[in-house]
Formats: sequence, structure tokens, C-alpha cells
Amino acid sequence: MQEKYQELLNRLLEINDLNSAAAVLNWDQTTFMPAGGAEARGRQLGTLGRIAQEKLVDPAIGRLLDQLQPWADSLPADSDEVAMLRTARRDFEQATKIPPAFLGELYGHMAMAYQTWTEARPANDFARVAPYLEKTVEYSRRLAEFFAPYDHIIDPLIDNADYGMKAATVSAIFAELRAALVPIVQAITSQPPADDSCLRQYFAEKDQDAFGVEVACAIGYDFERGRLDKTHHPFTTKFSLGDVRITTRYDEHYFSDAFFGTVHEAGHAMLEQGVNRIYDGTVLGNGTSGGVHESQSRTWENIVGRSKPFWKHFYPRLQARFPMQLAKVSLDSFYRAVNKVENSLIRVDADEVTYNLHIMLRFDFEMQMLEGKLAVKDLPEAWRERFRQDFGIVPPDDRLGCLQDVHWFGGPVGGVFQGYALGNILGSLFYSQALQAHPEILSELEQGKFDTLRSWLVENIYRHGRKYTAPELIQRVTGGPIRIGPYIQYLKNKFGELYDL
Repeated sequence: MQEKYQELLNRLLEINDLNSAAAVLNWDQTTFMPAGGAEARGRQLGTLGRIAQEKLVDPAIGRLLDQLQPWADSLPADSDEVAMLRTARRDFEQATKIPPAFLGELYGHMAMAYQTWTEARPANDFARVAPYLEKTVEYSRRLAEFFAPYDHIIDPLIDNADYGMKAATVSAIFAELRAALVPIVQAITSQPPADDSCLRQYFAEKDQDAFGVEVACAIGYDFERGRLDKTHHPFTTKFSLGDVRITTRYDEHYFSDAFFGTVHEAGHAMLEQGVNRIYDGTVLGNGTSGGVHESQSRTWENIVGRSKPFWKHFYPRLQARFPMQLAKVSLDSFYRAVNKVENSLIRVDADEVTYNLHIMLRFDFEMQMLEGKLAVKDLPEAWRERFRQDFGIVPPDDRLGCLQDVHWFGGPVGGVFQGYALGNILGSLFYSQALQAHPEILSELEQGKFDTLRSWLVENIYRHGRKYTAPELIQRVTGGPIRIGPYIQYLKNKFGELYDL
């Protein structure tokens, strides 16, 4: 059995290597590749995706899994081997439903769609990218159909990123979340907005980069196993546990864009760098779900990175780096600026209180496009109308509207956005558990010490990789299922104090 188990691991490692090679090509396309390489890059990614899929659906893997099952049944239920086989079987059974040729087509198409989006967005040219998005919607429907029957066409896409979740579950959570959030949003936005002019001065890119690197190192991102580069839309990518890279984008006239983007991506990367090293190259070697992954990026960006204790330590350092801009700005004024709440157009720049409304809008549009109720050609107008209803503002153009996010132009439509809101909920849920275990975390943040918090997260979340499903992990860490109570209480405590609610 040990020999058969090792044979299975060797086969899965080969598949992992192919997927990692594709990730390198994706990273290169979004950072350094010249535009002229898009067509060939699409072909290359399609080839790697097809070969990886062919190897994953090889009947030999199914036979090995069947042969190993009696052995797994004899092992402790919580053993790594049992988790490895359970997760490998889930991946195998899902993969056998998708023809390799389809994945080759999809990856090739997405490479071209992404390149077109990078050119269409700054030109505010939705018409140019619309045919690609129409084709992406069709590919997404076909992908979901491989997993029929389902309750809703988006269910298989959600399940791929947040295993065990369905549209009905997400919609119920979102309804409860909206009911709790809207009164808070209305109470804050009825007041005069906070002054964030201190953030909208000239901040040289090289100095922003240096400060972002300093903070990323301080909170625990390991640059010996990673690097920071520029891109159109920030992301994290992993080639191995020894190579987890982050990206950001810079606006020399707005401090928050690059800084909080860097800390956000460092949060993603720290989770991946914290996975147990014995899982490297295996099916357990990544974060367990989109929601859990996002819980860590949002924890480090917002719960830690926008907190008063954090800036009590780092603000003097920031002032020293930008004396002309910030020497006369008090800590309280700066803290209020980085936590300004307002109805805004751009999701990635949105504050903690309004952010989830952006997610719900996108989630609803994904379902409507997949259902055929919203045509791609009607998306810009639908976007403007929904923004008017939810935020009381209307995007002046598509660049600040439906073209702003890369997701529908760099991957299928459906299955990603719900993870961002789930991550906000889970981040507060996990953080409240960390504080219960270690109340000294708050005072340590004021001293620029993050070891206690990071060690707790590594021990309870990061090191497990995919050993547990998200529901299992949430139960282990918090003693119950996902729930919005701690998140809403966190928002009420923080912003109630800031805005005298």
C-alpha cells in the first residue's frame, strides 16, 4: 500500500508541476510579457491545461484511489494520508467530468480575454471586450453543465472555490448581511465625509514601494520565498511553498491604493507560505477555500492594517518617509482618513462598511448572466442603474463601472466574488478567536510585533492547507458554523467610535 500511495503522490506531483508552470506563464503575462505575446501565451496555457487535465483524469489514478481505500479506512480519520486520499478523490471525480479539450479551449480564450481587457479598460472601450465576455459566459455555462444536475447553474462554480457552498446558502448569508449593513452605511453616509486629502498628495512610487515592503516584512511575508511586482490588478500566485509572489499597482497621487493592496496580497501569501512543508506539491498544499483565503488578506489589510494600534507604531515611520506630506497630519486625522466611509465606485478601494455591497452587486449579476436574464451588451446600463440604487451614485464611464474588475476577463463568470464577502465574515470570526486566546495581541500591534497573531493563524489555519474543508476548519477553530455576528459587532465597535453612532 505504501508503494501504491507513493505512486499516487508522484502522479499528482507531476500534475502540480504542470499547473505551477502554467502559473508562471500567467504571472509573466500579467507583469512583464509584451502585448504581442498574448496569442501564443493563450496557446501555451491551453496546452498545459489540457495535458494536466489528461493526466488528472487518467483511469490509473482512479484505480489507485480504489485500491488504497481499504488501507485508508484502517488509518486514523485525522491522518494526513486519509486527508490526502479524500481530497485527491474529490479532485479526481470533479476533473473526470470536464473534458481536457474543453479546458484547453477555456485557458486559451481567457489569455486573450485578459489581454484585451488590459487594453480596453484604460480606453473605456467596453465594446472591444464585450465579445470576449459573451464567450466567457458561454464557457462558464458549459463548465457548469458538466456538473448537472444542480439547483442553480452557478452552484458548481461556487463549489469549486468554496466547497460545500451553493447559491441558496450564499444568498441567505448575503440577505442577512445586507439587512445588518445598510443601516450602518446610511447612518455614516448621512454625516459629512471624513477628510482624506492627506492620502491624496504626491507620494513617489519608489518610496511607496519601500514602505510597503517594510510593512510586508514586518507582518511576516517572507521575501526569501517571494517577491513584489507591478501589475494591472493585484494578485497573489504560488509556484511552490518556496515561491509565493505578490503584486500591486501604484498611484502616485493616492497612498492607499498600493499600500493596502500590498498588505492585502501579503495576507494571501502568508497563508500559502504557512502551509505545512510536507504538503508541498500535493493536493493539500494550498489554502482550503476562497473564503478562508480572503479572510486572511482582509484580516491583515483591514482588521490589522487599518487599526489604531497598527498605525500607532507605523505612522511615525510613514511620516519620516513622507515628511512634506504628513508631518503636520495628526495620527487621529490619518487614522480617520484610512477608514473613511463613503459610497464609492471602485470595489478594491471601498471601505470596510460598503465593500460587501459591491460584492453582492457582482454576485447578482453573475447569476443573471449565467441564467440568461442579463445580456452582456446590457451590462453597462444595468451596472449604472444598480449603482444608483445601492450607492446613490452613477459611474461616469465603463472604466469605473463594469470594466474595473479583472475577474470576468481573466477567468470564468461565477464562483469567485462570494469569497470576498465570506472572507470578511470569517476574518472577524477567526480574529475574535485569536484575541480570546491571546488578549495581548492588541498591545503587541502597538509595538509592531505580530508574532503572536501570526503564530496563532499558522497553527490554527495556515498549516492545515486543504486538509480540512472550510466548514470543517471553521468548526475546529470557532466551535460552530460560519456566522455574521462577530463581523457586524466588529464594524459597530470600530465605526461606531469613529462616527459616534
